Amino acid sequence: MAVLWRQDLSIGVEQIDHQHKELFARINHLLNACTEGKGREEVGGVIGFLEEYVVTHFGHEEALMADHGYPEMREHKSFHAHFIQEFNLLKERFEKEGATIYFVIQVNQVVVDWLVGHIQRVDKKLGLFLQGREQEYKEVKSVKG
Repeated sequence: MAVLWRQDLSIGVEQIDHQHKELFARINHLLNACTEGKGREEVGGVIGFLEEYVVTHFGHEEALMADHGYPEMREHKSFHAHFIQEFNLLKERFEKEGATIYFVIQVNQVVVDWLVGHIQRVDKKLGLFLQGREQEYKEVKSVKG
C-alpha cells in the first residue's frame, strides 16, 4: 500500500523534489502505522507532522512562485488551500474514529492520489517555469489538480 517515489515525479527543482520525497516517506510511515495497528498516539503524531510539513512545503513553493513572478500562482495556491481543507477533514475523522480501514482508504484518496496528481500536473508546470523552460511551460495544457 506504500506510495513509491518515481523519477517521473521529479519536477527538476532540487529543493522541491527533496521535500516531495520526504512527504512520500512520511505518508508511507503513516500508512504503515495504520496497517500495523500502531497506537492512536503514533498515528496522531505522524498526522501532526504531515500537517505541519505540508504547510511548510506549500509555503516554500508559494514563496518561490512569488519570487519568480509565476503567472499561475493564484490558481496553484488555491489547490494548496483545498488540499489543506481536505487534510484537516481527514485529521478530524481520525480524531473521531481512529485508524480504521476506512481512514486508510481516505488517506490514499485524499493524500496519496492528490499529491501524485498535483505533482504530475501542477508542480511539473511550475518546475518548467522555474527552470526557465518557457516554451515547454507554455505548451503544457492548463490542467486542474
